Amino acid sequence: MKWLDALIQGVLLGGMYAQYALGMALMFGVMRLVNVAHGDLVVLFALIGVSLSVAFGLGPLPLIALLVPLAAIIGWGLQKFMLNKVVGADSLPSLIATFGLSIALQNLMLEIWSADTRSMTGGGIEAASLNIGGIHIGLLPVLILIAATLLTCGLDLTMRHTRFGRALRAAAADTEAAAMTGINPRVVYAYATAIAVGILGLSGVFFALRATASPADGPAQLIFAFEAVIIGGMGSIWGAFVGSMVLGIAQAIGFRIDPGFGILAGHLVFLTILATRPQGLMSKG
Repeated sequence: MKWLDALIQGVLLGGMYAQYALGMALMFGVMRLVNVAHGDLVVLFALIGVSLSVAFGLGPLPLIALLVPLAAIIGWGLQKFMLNKVVGADSLPSLIATFGLSIALQNLMLEIWSADTRSMTGGGIEAASLNIGGIHIGLLPVLILIAATLLTCGLDLTMRHTRFGRALRAAAADTEAAAMTGINPRVVYAYATAIAVGILGLSGVFFALRATASPADGPAQLIFAFEAVIIGGMGSIWGAFVGSMVLGIAQAIGFRIDPGFGILAGHLVFLTILATRPQGLMSKG
């Protein structure tokens, strides 16, 4: 029963990581654009959500309705006015640019919110649980997992069966060839980043509900997203989801073995897969 509970909790934790990983899978796995500020954006939207919740008494659903469009607009502007200037075959310029953005965001958040940790109240949803066969399952993690699954399905279908998805894959594979067919890679990338960062707006609300947020938390969320994408396989949307499940389960089992071993267990699984199957679990290679 103890290990079954660890497995279930790991899957639920993986649902949170899947939301981080989806945006990373789109930007890093498909567009080959390294966004070091990925985790800091999650924390930024979490802190904005906490502030709006306190100031106006907004619940999770109104906050999601506000933050997702705001995040999408920020993502579109980020790509159009900054990342499109450094995107290319060489990933180093985008790495340097987003590293600078990460540092700027962390200092901005420290200036506005200080280093204190903050969390959001969700009207009791964050503490509600279901008792199934003697195993207590949090209602909020279940909702996060459902949201992550629906987002994965939607994004995968978008990439496979829409004109935008085909244009994005074409632009990522060969920018010049895509441009010759009438695709504007910069416009396509801007919309793709809008989607990726928009997902982080949703993730920020769930993150603030499930845990405490502080300006220094961004790098940890970046690592989890990066590891999930690599474990699942770059370029695969469902691979990011599977990689998140693997990472979450590894951490949950590690926590049951020893409270200080959970995060390390996830890193060890990541290193093991990187050493034995560097293309990822869901890669066809």
